[in-house]
Amino acid sequence: MEENEGVFQDNQVVKLTGINENVFCRSCGKQIRSDAEICPHCGVRQKNNASTLSPKNPGFAAVASFLFAGLGQIYNGEFVKGFLFIVVQIINCFLIFIVVGFITYPIVWAIGIYDAYKTTEKINAGIAEA
Repeated sequence: MEENEGVFQDNQVVKLTGINENVFCRSCGKQIRSDAEICPHCGVRQKNNASTLSPKNPGFAAVASFLFAGLGQIYNGEFVKGFLFIVVQIINCFLIFIVVGFITYPIVWAIGIYDAYKTTEKINAGIAEA
């Protein structure tokens, strides 16, 4: 008989209380209680409230930021960050007239693409909140 099945008593199954199965942390791999929301060893959240939602696509977030700065962040639900990327890139467009924008625009653009991709991965892993 397995630990969680229960005990037979008068032809009925009586659930054993207080017995928790151990599972492994999805980040550090150490054994933790199955009802633990956060791993006591590494601090990574185990149960994600967004797990019932379909996962976001990191590739789509990166392509959205590639096409227009800030769209990947908005796709991830980070509206303020997305708006800031848009504002910074508009400022960079004006800075092109004094040559600095030729350097800052592609740097901010690349950071936006990378950030959108990595943030989507973290959201899907339950490490970051959308």
